[in-house]
Order: sequence, then C-alpha cells, then structure tokens
Amino acid sequence: MRKLITLAVIISCAVLAAPTLTHASYTQTKHPIVLVHGVTGFNTVGGLINYFHNIPWNLERSGARVYSASVSFVNSSEQRGQQLANYINGLGHSRVNIMAHSQGAPTSRVTASLIPHRIASITSINGVNKGSKVADVARGIIPPGSYVEGGADAIANALGDLVNALSGSDNPQDGVAALETLTTRGTTQLNDALGWKGVNRWSCAGTNEDVWINGNKIKFFSWTGTSVWTNWTDITDPFLGVTSLAFGNEANDGLVGKCSTKMGNVIGTHYDMNHVDAINHLFGARSWWTNPVSLYRSHANRLKNRGL
Repeated sequence: MRKLITLAVIISCAVLAAPTLTHASYTQTKHPIVLVHGVTGFNTVGGLINYFHNIPWNLERSGARVYSASVSFVNSSEQRGQQLANYINGLGHSRVNIMAHSQGAPTSRVTASLIPHRIASITSINGVNKGSKVADVARGIIPPGSYVEGGADAIANALGDLVNALSGSDNPQDGVAALETLTTRGTTQLNDALGWKGVNRWSCAGTNEDVWINGNKIKFFSWTGTSVWTNWTDITDPFLGVTSLAFGNEANDGLVGKCSTKMGNVIGTHYDMNHVDAINHLFGARSWWTNPVSLYRSHANRLKNRGL
C-alpha cells in the first residue's frame, strides 16, 4: 500500500509540474532572437533603458536566447542593414530569428539580401515596409539643400552621437539619409532593389510566409497596431496624435499606415497599440486591451513550433 501511495504522489507531482516545465520552454526557439530597433533607436542607454523595455527579459525567462542589436540612430536602411549583417556575423550562430520594429524591418530585409543563409526568419513589428506619410510630409516641408535641412540633419546627427556615447556604440549617423529612406519614394526604391521580397507590390496585403532569397528559405511575418491614443498617462500619445494627422482616414499607429506594415504572413493589424506601445514603451504604459509583451512571447512560441 505504501508503494502505491508513493507512486500516486510521484505521478501527481509530475502532472502538476508538467505545465510549469512546458511554460519554462515556451519561448525556447531553436535559433536565437535578435531584436532590431527603429529610427532614432538604440539597444540600451547607460545599461539601464532598453529600447524594447522588458521584452528581452520576458522572452528569456521562458527559454529564448535574445540579443539586442545596435545600428545607426539615424541612417539609411541600406547602411543599417550592412551594420546588422556585420553584427549577426559576429554572433557566431548558424542562423537567427530577427524581430524588428519600425525602420528595423526594411533594415532587416537588407540584411537578408546580404546574408540570407544566416537568417531563419524576419518579423516586422509596426514596420515601415512601404514608407511613411509622416516622412513624406517632413520631406515636403524640409527643402533639400536648405538651411532647414542642414540644421535638422546636424541636430539628428548630434543626438545619434550622444546615443553612441551612452550605449557604447560607434555607428555612423546621417539624418537626411534616414528621412529619405523612410519616405514612400525612398522605400519604393529600396523595395525595387530588394525585388519586393516579402512585400506585396500591388495591394494592401502580405505575401507568402516562405520567402526565397538566393536559394535560402526565410520565414517572413508581421503585425501592427492601428490605434493612436491608448493610455492617457503616456506622454508620447499626444505626439503621435499630431503625426497621425498625416494619414487622414487611413488606419495607422501614429507614424506608419496599416498597409505599409504588412509583410509576409500578417499575424494581425487589429491590435489596440500605437507605434511606441509596440516596443512596450513608454515604460509599459499601454492599452488595457493589448499587451505587446504577449505578442512577442506568443510569436516566439510560433517560431519554436515551426522548428525555428
């Protein structure tokens, strides 16, 4: 009888422990995850503030291996893509899964064109895959070659140099190139050069999940939010409320229109989340209805289940 009771206790403990063990490896992808920041972004500042706030920790706590890349604060997607390729090559892993926010999405697609054999997947998060009307408006009111352009460029570059100093980076800065590459015209030229891989040239839709680049199959995914005002305590919401005026009636996140964010397998565009919420900032201030951390975690599990 004692043996039966002992066996019953062991079985009960195993059953109770099973969900915990499963949860512990929920985000444990085969290949490590590389987070890529957008324009005016960074990996960490002073070792205290992470561009993706607490998302890396929330991925790592369930088994993921996570890196936060550092590319130029302001520069063209082509230059940033080369920097990201160099960074990934330096990690020493056979392949990686990229999760990229904003300009990080076209940056990562450039990287995939350079080192496709090292990229297992690219996920665009509120990505600027067909340009931004906010950049179009800014380019329209900042005449090329003008004193205004020179001043704005100098300020952007100076901020980039400050971020370099605070984050221990040495990335080149080019504010004008950043603006140009994010316009509809600039992004279209980039997409032409990349063969529109993963981006639908003709309609407001995604493409196949499987994208072939130089004989290498890479999984492409995307998601976005289409809300602007999501939390009255978030001081970035009023700024996005102003920039969202550039889109008229088009659904947007404050900086990027919904159609522009679609790439590969579109996971969703309905989330109550703006451009800043997508990286769980400002320090977790977000809508009650969408938790961005959950999106990253569930997607890591999606990659895991696909053997990535």
